[in-house]
Amino acid sequence: MKKFLFLERYGVFVAVVVLTVVTLIGSFWSGWMFFFFLVFAALTALGLRDMSQDHHAILRNYPLLGHIRYMFETIRPEIRQYLIEGDKDEQPFSRETRSLVYQRAKGVEDKRPFGTQEKVYEAGYSWLTHSIAPVHFDNFDFRVTVGGPNCKKPYSASLYNISAMSFGALSANAISALNLGAKMGGFAHDTGEGGISRYHRKAGGDLIYEVGSGYFGCRNDDGSFSPDKFAVQAADDQVKMIEVKLSQGAKPGHGGMLPASKITPEIAEARGVPMGQDCESPAAHSAFSTPLEFCEFLGKLRDLSGGKPVGFKLCIGHRREFLCIVKAMLQTGIVPDFIVVDGTEGGTGAAPLEFANHVGMPMVEGLSFVHNSLRGAGLRDQVRIGAAGKLVSAFDIARAMSLGADWCNSARGYMFAIGCIQAQSCHTNHCPVGVATQDPLRQRALNVDDKSKRVARFHANTLKALGEMAGAAGLHDPRDFLPYHFMSRKADGQLIEGQDAYPYLPMGFLLKDDGGDHGFRSRWNRANAESFAATPL
Repeated sequence: MKKFLFLERYGVFVAVVVLTVVTLIGSFWSGWMFFFFLVFAALTALGLRDMSQDHHAILRNYPLLGHIRYMFETIRPEIRQYLIEGDKDEQPFSRETRSLVYQRAKGVEDKRPFGTQEKVYEAGYSWLTHSIAPVHFDNFDFRVTVGGPNCKKPYSASLYNISAMSFGALSANAISALNLGAKMGGFAHDTGEGGISRYHRKAGGDLIYEVGSGYFGCRNDDGSFSPDKFAVQAADDQVKMIEVKLSQGAKPGHGGMLPASKITPEIAEARGVPMGQDCESPAAHSAFSTPLEFCEFLGKLRDLSGGKPVGFKLCIGHRREFLCIVKAMLQTGIVPDFIVVDGTEGGTGAAPLEFANHVGMPMVEGLSFVHNSLRGAGLRDQVRIGAAGKLVSAFDIARAMSLGADWCNSARGYMFAIGCIQAQSCHTNHCPVGVATQDPLRQRALNVDDKSKRVARFHANTLKALGEMAGAAGLHDPRDFLPYHFMSRKADGQLIEGQDAYPYLPMGFLLKDDGGDHGFRSRWNRANAESFAATPL
């Protein structure tokens, strides 16, 4: 297998080197052979240059062969789409979206000639309604303070941060580049459930410590939660917020297993697991089993962290179960500082196809539901809401803000910034650009210093575009976006305004007998703070 992989990456270069030697020998008998020797010698020199440079990961991992890809990128988009990317519909992100990220990350011109690229008369097309009196921005460092009444150490978070991606899923160089970019740009980097690695700590960028069901970095030998180990992790000044992962969008309700063969000493160090044993992420947490216990767990984490912002991430499934948690908040008085809503369209290194395509609520609907649930319970002012799930462009962020998000997270946007080409080989350990692999030879092609600058530029340029969109709408802050700022076209050709599709429901309506139904009342009545099980009708 290793021999095949070597030939896949270096076979063309090795063949050229062999032909260089053969034609050199043959040139003593034939002038024509000397001509071919010059050609193959030049290709050999080019291959050696590819292997020694550190600016293009593809060329470093695939000397000579990688030039074919870059050659295709210079020809017509229609040809490029099918020769390199295949059918656009089979790709998680379109060529235009990836191109936008690459350009903003590289700091090159991202403008487009010939106007709108979207099919504006097709169903589903959405747009921002602009103002005749636009607003000009000089400062694009948009922030939100995260921390409720019981938080002693609130955090001033950027409106656009790096979403959860674990060390182990991503390479050491990828984690280093992301965190260094976050440090340079002044935004946060979510660790993912894989724990805080030495590569997260190296650059010193702000961290959101994600605590998953495996309790990596804060677990006892039997896999249970360790308060003492958590307190040590959370005490680090680099850790700004604590996020309990209930589920992720791409595979909610599904656990994971990192086989022993893929566990390196560095992964074992970060996760606090032994070498030589499979590393399991259970589908459910063992530290709590009821809504009340969950809220008490959040309060415990807040105390153990010294009062840092504590919240949780989930993809909405049974809506009643989220309302169970809301009722538990009211009953215990323990209210999280933030909730991150992930959508079923969120990413992952590997997930069963049925889960990735058909389990969990999309981000737009989930975000609107969480926002209105908190409004209905009178808690919205105490809880910040983050949004995650294919939020790459400024338009994506603006729309999420209009539905109730206080900030947004992105995983694949920042992966594109460090060189991801969407090869969709994350689970094979053969990532061609060194992003999602533990192969030391493959990941060495990812230049940390260069890619970290791209991460910082992508963040800055995206926020600049967000500010320009807010200004075009006549707003003084992107967090002022509301549903009525957006419109879309329905399948029947009719136009629908944002506030009709995703209205803001009245504050406290769930607490009033005459507060109206709004599609919530029956679920609210069946929700039980003592159990996630449904209350009989």
